[in-house]
Amino acid sequence: MRPRLTAVFALTLALAASGGATAAAAPHATPTAPTGSAGRAPALADPHPCAGQPGYTCSTLTVPLDHRNPAKGTLKLQVATGDNAGAPKGVLLFLTGGPGQPGVPFISRIAGQRLPELAKNYRFVMIDQRGTGESGAIDCPKLQAQVGSTDIEPPTPDAVAECAGVLGDRRHYFTTEQTVGDLDLLRRALGARTMTVDGVSYGTMTGASYAAAHPRNVSRLVLDSVLPHVDPQNDDMLYLTGLRATARVLRDACATAPACGYDPARDLAWLARHRKDHVLIWDMLVTYEFLDPTYRDPDAGGALPAGSGDVVSALHEARHGNPARLDRLLQLLDSGGDPVASYSSGLHIATICGDGHFPWGTSEAPVAGRKAILERTRQRLPARATWPFTADTAVGNGFVQECLYWPVSRHTAEPRGLKLPPVPVLLLNGDRDLSTPLEWAREELGYAPKGQLVVVKGASHSIQNRERGTQGREAVYRFLNG
Repeated sequence: MRPRLTAVFALTLALAASGGATAAAAPHATPTAPTGSAGRAPALADPHPCAGQPGYTCSTLTVPLDHRNPAKGTLKLQVATGDNAGAPKGVLLFLTGGPGQPGVPFISRIAGQRLPELAKNYRFVMIDQRGTGESGAIDCPKLQAQVGSTDIEPPTPDAVAECAGVLGDRRHYFTTEQTVGDLDLLRRALGARTMTVDGVSYGTMTGASYAAAHPRNVSRLVLDSVLPHVDPQNDDMLYLTGLRATARVLRDACATAPACGYDPARDLAWLARHRKDHVLIWDMLVTYEFLDPTYRDPDAGGALPAGSGDVVSALHEARHGNPARLDRLLQLLDSGGDPVASYSSGLHIATICGDGHFPWGTSEAPVAGRKAILERTRQRLPARATWPFTADTAVGNGFVQECLYWPVSRHTAEPRGLKLPPVPVLLLNGDRDLSTPLEWAREELGYAPKGQLVVVKGASHSIQNRERGTQGREAVYRFLNG
């Protein structure tokens, strides 16, 4: 659900997660303000050429801080739009991931380099969602330094407290519900009756939540590396689906010729029970997929020092008494330090904690009772729910640990229903994705009456941006240009 910008920015701009993700949270029915700021119709202000991105105009959109009560103040969000305002198929709103990643800096890469066949027919639009980007990123220095864009490595309570202090009472207003309200003001400012919406990773949750809240305003929907927009089991914050998917993904990587001849899932299970850093091992695995979707390349596609890749072998060697390669990978792919303009960990925590359902309930639950409830959950989690990891790994992940200490805040509005509207929906997912595993895409497909799922074999996270082949992008072209 997240991009690992520190580790992989030089290799690729990962429009993801962890969230991203990996951040799995509940959907939202958004009460949208009838007009923009101060009773005026929404409009894009201060249009100017986007720096270093010819063919695109940058501007600002003024939105209410709180769509439930617009009198509380406003925010100014950066927007990038294609100059082809008369594109034959209208507006394509492309949503990036996190939550925490901006959109404006990536429009020329996405539209011009990765999806040029769509740019011929659509006017691409991208937005720095509230709390992100050069002019609006929430800056929590300790959180940024400790965890950056990771969903899984937990921050210290001190870093969480610092970030809560940075935001103060504004922490209530950086949820997906509020972002969905922003997106509909953007649609109106563009003069578009409907939009095609294309989201990656957390952007799939935002896009699906927007479609659920404004079903008449979406013509088609692309969900790439899917984070479900609903969590009926209330367990996505424990990341149980991702924990279990690790065994499938590693075994598939091992079985690909030339087969490795052992069971990497059993190696990982042993390590998770014999090393104290099992949460960090899991975090490293989710990062590693951004570099090497084979999980077995000794050079990780040139992204790591020669011979330091091949995470499948690293796990096997560590299980049998030689942890050097695994320890090196943990060092190389350590979290934290992402530039705040590229990824705001402050926005990430505010959104995850405001959106999510946790063992203790929502962000409105008293902080004092959360730890005891979490401990009871840890004790009751069966091994099959987390294997090859453990219950300690599940309750120790970053989603849970950061929100365990997050102050009481307003929980996001809940959905009126689970189903997406009956518009065409294309779901894309790599079968090697650990950040938003394939199982989540299959789950989301059940909520899309007119959905179709394309599974990209051998691919990891963020198909449209990072797929090494063309299968996924060709499916998008057929779906949107056909």
